[in-house]
Amino acid sequence: GDILDDYLRTDGVWILTRNKQFYKTNNEKECAEKCEAERNFNCRAFLFTRKKLQCLTLAENAKMTVTFNSADAVLYEKKIYLLQCKKGIGKDYRGTEAKTRRGIPCQKWAEKTPHNPNYTPEKHPSAGLDENYCRNPDGDESGPWCYTTDPATRFDYCNIPACESQCMQCNGEDYHGEVSRTESGLECQRWDAQEPHMHGFTLKHFPEKDLKMNYCRNPDGELRPWCFTTSRTKRWEYCNIPRCTTHPPVSGLGSQCLSGKGEDYRGRIAITESGNACQHWNTQFPHRHSWIPDRYPCKGLEENYCRNPDGEKRPWCYTTSNVRWEYCAIPHCDGTEQGIVGMSNAPVQVSLPEECYRGKGQSYRGTTSITASGKKCQAWNSMFPHRHEKTPDRFPNADLRDNYCRNPDGDNSPWCFTTDPSMTWEYCNLKRCDDHTQE
Repeated sequence: GDILDDYLRTDGVWILTRNKQFYKTNNEKECAEKCEAERNFNCRAFLFTRKKLQCLTLAENAKMTVTFNSADAVLYEKKIYLLQCKKGIGKDYRGTEAKTRRGIPCQKWAEKTPHNPNYTPEKHPSAGLDENYCRNPDGDESGPWCYTTDPATRFDYCNIPACESQCMQCNGEDYHGEVSRTESGLECQRWDAQEPHMHGFTLKHFPEKDLKMNYCRNPDGELRPWCFTTSRTKRWEYCNIPRCTTHPPVSGLGSQCLSGKGEDYRGRIAITESGNACQHWNTQFPHRHSWIPDRYPCKGLEENYCRNPDGEKRPWCYTTSNVRWEYCAIPHCDGTEQGIVGMSNAPVQVSLPEECYRGKGQSYRGTTSITASGKKCQAWNSMFPHRHEKTPDRFPNADLRDNYCRNPDGDNSPWCFTTDPSMTWEYCNLKRCDDHTQE
């Protein structure tokens, strides 16, 4: 692959560092080669200036020193030094953990007290024995370790999480890793902080979403984990979380039949309850939509089978007729037939699952939670940043779930309170359904 694939790129950033070397290069790739070949110090990053074509190899990255804005500069940091997790036994772990699993600070590898080390930077120059960081220079099966500063304990192992816990399955809804930087390199804001951005994504309102520290999370069904940033000019941004190489376990032994809302249904019924054939999920004809299989790898969007990717009442599909979408008749797992009997009171096609609404949108039950200007919606049961009276208990029939766009009060179209303290509410980023939709 490309030599730059091993680096995280951040535009417009300069970092202050004492250990650096200047080179004249024509492009970033040549500068990366200088970093790889650097012998004056351990090169963790490099800066490249576009106008002067200047290359600076650096001993430190942005985690270790001060950063400031510089319009012409591009910072490239070696990803291996940003990973705070171990692959396998952690022989190539280059993170900055510097205490043992019992909390004892590590001794510096270059020092001789309180313990005289067998493994030193001079003897093992390629083992990354910097400072007092946990390392695994001898390929110990138990993972990274260090000499300790306790005279009674020569060495001990460090508590380094496995990288498999730092990758994401599906769309990262269950991601619990410790990446805390956005894809453009911005540091994440803590979830329990309201500076520089006020928001409603707090542990109190989303107790099951693991909103710890400033780690990237996906509490609201986005495409992938994200966070609010510490930059005043960028409210939120996606994080660059690698996708896991192993597949998640298939849930639901009864997934060939309907249990609950049928979100784990993986059967092969591909016809709606009124007899319309289903449209293939990977096509945009006759109906355009955003449920693209590549974007949602764990929703089971294979062929044209009925599925429930968005928490609807039961599995559905887009149809090959002029009716945009319909529910499917899936047999219940308890053996009862689920037909149209007993459902005559339910309106057919109450709403579209995601991106359009009919009339004023009072029947909209999709999962869009973004406003027209791109702001995230505040949860209906939250009073922060905006206090309001549109609560689920006051409007029990309005389906005020999570932070999904709704129209509980007969406004012109679905709307929500926003997580931006300067904008109380806004209409949502939804279109009105086309004229062919079945009423």
